[in-house]
Order: sequence, then C-alpha cells, then structure tokens
Amino acid sequence: MAHAAPSAAGFQDCRNIWVSTLEQLAESDLRIVAVVNDSIGSSKLNSFQKKFPDRIINVGIAEQVLVGVGAGLANGGRIPFVSAASCFLTGRALEQVKADIAYAGFNVKLVGQSSGIAYGELGATHHSIEDFAWLRPLTNLTVIVPADAWETAEAVKWAAGHDGPVYLRLSRMPVPDLIIPNRQFRPGHAETVRQGDDLTIIACGTTVHLAAAAADALAADGIAARVLNFSTINPLDETALHEAAATGAIVTVEEASIRGGLGGAVAEFTAAHKPVPVERVGFPGFLPTGSVEWLFREYGLTPEGIEAAARRALARKA
Repeated sequence: MAHAAPSAAGFQDCRNIWVSTLEQLAESDLRIVAVVNDSIGSSKLNSFQKKFPDRIINVGIAEQVLVGVGAGLANGGRIPFVSAASCFLTGRALEQVKADIAYAGFNVKLVGQSSGIAYGELGATHHSIEDFAWLRPLTNLTVIVPADAWETAEAVKWAAGHDGPVYLRLSRMPVPDLIIPNRQFRPGHAETVRQGDDLTIIACGTTVHLAAAAADALAADGIAARVLNFSTINPLDETALHEAAATGAIVTVEEASIRGGLGGAVAEFTAAHKPVPVERVGFPGFLPTGSVEWLFREYGLTPEGIEAAARRALARKA
C-alpha cells in the first residue's frame, strides 16, 4: 500500500531543491536562464548567479516588466525561469501572465516562491492564497504544486522539457518527504498516498503530509480514507475525481483560498458530474497577521482539523 512517513529529519525547504535542480539542468542546456525581481536571495538563486552570472537577469521590483522580459526571452529561443514571490508574481503581473505568457503560448516557466501563507507575519498583502483562482482559468498554463523535495525536482525537470507555459508554486516552509513506492511524476495525474474506500481526501503542496496523518488517525478508528496528491491544479485529473466521488464523500485540503482553488475546482466538478458531500479545508478569505503555525491551526490545516472535516463529510454521506 502506498504510504507516507514524515520524520523530523526528512523535512526540507523545497526552494533548495528547485535551485539545485535548475543548476544541473543549466549545465547541459544553455537556453536556460533565470529572471528575478530583486529576489535572488528569497529565490535561493545566489549559487546560480555565481555559476551563471551571464544567465540571470534582475529587473528590480517591477513584476510586470519581469514577466514581459520572460516572454521576450522565450520568444528568442531561451527557456526562462521567472522567479518571484508568488503574491507579487501572480497579483501585480496577472495581465502579463495572461496575455504575454498564457494567451501567447510562450515557453515561460513561472516560479511562485514562498506561496500560500509562508510570509504569515507580513499579513494579507504578502499572503498568496488567491493564485489558484487567478491562474486556473488560463487554459494552457500548467499549474503544479509540488508536495515534497522529490516532486519539486521532478517538476522542475519536467517544466524545463515541456514546451509551453508552466506555473510552479513553491513554499518556503519545510515539508517531509513522502515515502511512496515506485513514484512517477505525471502532470495532470493524481498520486495515491493512501488507499481507502470510505471517503477521499484530496490535498496539494504543503498539506499532503497532513492529510496522510489525518488518514492514519481515521484508520485507527476503522475508517479507510483515500488520500490523493493533486499536485497538478490545471489540468485536473478528472478520472481520479470520478473515482473519488465514487467513495461517496470528499475532503479537499489546500494552503490557499477555498474559493476558486482546489476545493472550488472539486466542488465544480462534483456538482456537474456526481454530487457528493465536499468539505473544503483552507482559507475563507483575507487572513489576519500571524505565524504560519498559528494560521494553520486557526483554519484547521492540521491532522486533527482534516480528520474533523472528514467526519463531517462522512456524516453527510448518503
């Protein structure tokens, strides 16, 4: 059975993995360049800059220019990885992401750093919880939210080889490695973390290991909860959603707004194809200033909170 086994020693900052993978790719592919908005440090690109000083462009705090430069580089045959804090990359430059990247179909890799509420103490201006809702409707923009270090490395490799626009959503919060036998990174396909037929918990990014822990607690009470890692938000794995709905109840978990995000997408799908109870764990809207740990606890993004949502969903199950 697929399983996850987080341990303190296994927690990693996936930003370190993204840049080490990018450097490896850049060694053999001269087309790869990095573009930043005065964010070399927060993007963890210091070593990349030292190794490839002529292949990194810092446009300063000008996110619309940032995305435009990325589009121009792609149009010239380069493979630009455009990196910035996700709240600014997807908020300030949304029109450029839509028109210059997605609509134009340019081969740009957008890397949203420190996503979700990683900047918890800086408040709502620095929270990036709306990005799924903004980007999911952009038809040809693949949106990927890696759940751990392995998946981060595989996502960067895939993005570099994929001909088309990609958004990688990375967090600064360390996460444990998911121990799943025979893993394969397949964008657009959900990954099974736990098997179960009583209900399905669908999670992404930093919440997948929490969902697995909730499933363990439910199993101790005789409840078999399937856990799916939906690392691709666009396009969604509709086959996996059909199978999830067949379990009769669904819980979604995300470090994002439940309005328009993963929870919204799942609710849209089930309403159209197979109505079942859907409990959404995430953020309802603008959040107060607070630590990441406090915000996660306050809004139920804990194993206990997810377990409680699962029990609510089961109580509504027909």
